[in-house]
Amino acid sequence: MEHSGKHALVTGGGTGIGAGIAVALADAGATVTITGRRHDKLAEVADSHPNIHARTMNVADEASVRDGIQAAADAHGPIQICVANAGIAEGGPFANTTLADWRRTMATNLDGVFLTFQAAMATLPTDMPGRMIVISSIAGVRGLKGAIPYTVTKHGVIGLIRGLSEEYMRSPITFNAICPGYVDTDIVRNQIPGLMRRFDVDEAGATAAIAKGNRHRRLLEVDETTSTAIWLCSDGARSINGQTIQISGGQI
Repeated sequence: MEHSGKHALVTGGGTGIGAGIAVALADAGATVTITGRRHDKLAEVADSHPNIHARTMNVADEASVRDGIQAAADAHGPIQICVANAGIAEGGPFANTTLADWRRTMATNLDGVFLTFQAAMATLPTDMPGRMIVISSIAGVRGLKGAIPYTVTKHGVIGLIRGLSEEYMRSPITFNAICPGYVDTDIVRNQIPGLMRRFDVDEAGATAAIAKGNRHRRLLEVDETTSTAIWLCSDGARSINGQTIQISGGQI
């Protein structure tokens, strides 16, 4: 129970990777605050474990983030583990991308991480160890056609953790990015109907088309990302800092 007595915050903790990380941290003894915009989804996860607490928060809204994180810290203590997982994935041709589309993605995927980390770090007393982790994507280490704003944000959060790791190099806080490929979650499954129509294939064919984005050509399971996050939170990873951990079944 390495994380007993620690307070962890996971944004986007009501579904998919975020929910998986929250449960794993709670199983490891941490008190976990999960945040998101949909209270019903958060409540489902919180009801599944006594160590998990739900708090509605919109990472694209500065007041919501700063007030929500401070309230979580007031209730459960300094945030020693922060997993910035909340994000949106919208695609389409670059020529058809509007400035509103661009700004909406930036506000959630990039501004949201900046606000989350800054607010969480403000709860930490001097010299208290901390683990700041962002869920980026393989789109953060290579170009992804048809999703330019998403790709830019995922590159941006890697720049953020690299800069922060240098600025706080001699502190006990580490900053790292996890870059999963295509994971078997709702955000990926929701693409299947569109691919079935686009390529005139059945569900299995559409799933296989997505899985080709991973080097081993299968969808990743949520626990593969979860296990990496738990390791980065551990004392054994105290010298892992400013890194991008790619989970994609092979080299990118």
